[in-house]
Amino acid sequence: MRSRAPRRAPVNPSRLREVLAYFGALGVIGFGGPVAHIAMMERGAVNERGWISRPRFLDALAATNLVPGPNSTEMAIHIGYQRAGLAGAVGSGLAFILPAFVMMLGLSWAYFEQEATPAVDDFFYGIKPAVVAVIAATAYRLFLSGVSEPRRLAAGEADLRLLAIFAASLAVGLAFPGLEVAVLLAAGVVGFLLYGPPLRPRPGAFVLLPLLGVSALAWEPGRLLDLFWLCLRTGGLLFGGGYVMIPLLEGPVVDGFGWLTREQFLAGVALGQSTPGPIVITATFVGYGAAGLAGAAVATFAIFLPSFFFAVLTSRFIAAFGEVAWLRAALKGIGAAVVATILAATIRLAESAFVDAATVVIGAVVAYASLRTRVHSALLLLGGGLVGLWAGWMAGIR
Repeated sequence: MRSRAPRRAPVNPSRLREVLAYFGALGVIGFGGPVAHIAMMERGAVNERGWISRPRFLDALAATNLVPGPNSTEMAIHIGYQRAGLAGAVGSGLAFILPAFVMMLGLSWAYFEQEATPAVDDFFYGIKPAVVAVIAATAYRLFLSGVSEPRRLAAGEADLRLLAIFAASLAVGLAFPGLEVAVLLAAGVVGFLLYGPPLRPRPGAFVLLPLLGVSALAWEPGRLLDLFWLCLRTGGLLFGGGYVMIPLLEGPVVDGFGWLTREQFLAGVALGQSTPGPIVITATFVGYGAAGLAGAAVATFAIFLPSFFFAVLTSRFIAAFGEVAWLRAALKGIGAAVVATILAATIRLAESAFVDAATVVIGAVVAYASLRTRVHSALLLLGGGLVGLWAGWMAGIR
């Protein structure tokens, strides 16, 4: 859908304060994932306040699906940009992220301070299989929407090219952990070659490429700089939703740099799903585990930085982004690879989560509930943790 960008009203302090207050409050109550966040924004910014028209809102939502980054964060930045210019974009994004950052920072401190206590061990004994089950259920839903459905497979109507991209990405992800960045970029090239039209230069679209090139770098001079580049690279490649963060971070954080154990990384993912805001706030936990408070700040800043860049870019060139056929084709290939890399990471994490029959039962129940009910994932994780506490208590009184 083509749309002409309306002239933005001059920035004034009252508009900026409105944006900060609205998105700050939304950041506190924003449980439920990106779909819930976007629904709240449509109701608040479109229906109730009239800050942005519905066609413009839908155009922005479509554009955020063409660029990397958590959609709900980019929508907050886009609305802030339209309401109060660049200051509004920065303010709305920070206000939306800050509550989750503060909560995750407190939880990270509590976790690493109390990690060795029996109660915490028991709680995360039950949470870890629940986390893996939730991620596996998410991967299954992404497979249905982005690769193929079982009925189409059975009928022989599946897109074999997408299935081939998925299978190859899964094989590489399992055999060579740590190559997820290369897998996603290669899948994008293959998607463009298979589905794209002849390439026609569009300046508004090719502004993406420098940041993707920079974000693919990995430096070694110091821990904080390593954190910055790793999280910047991750934020610049978050195609397909925040869950892509898991395979992009898990290998380097656990196997590459050794900042966290696999069990600690799983705990961070669990806490990321239990706080408001985007799941990529897990980067705060990773940064805290790697380098304390400074690491938490650096990791959070780096992983969200590309979102600000892309959200403002799409706000300025929203009509052009709607016409970038080659980018849509590349994303078709990346989408299949995203599902594969998430599944590969889930299989690796499962080795640390499913340690006995009880954890297998917890995982199976949570997976079923995640696929068949509307219970929020945070409640499912809490249920797993409570079962873990109960199991630890029962073992203690025997």
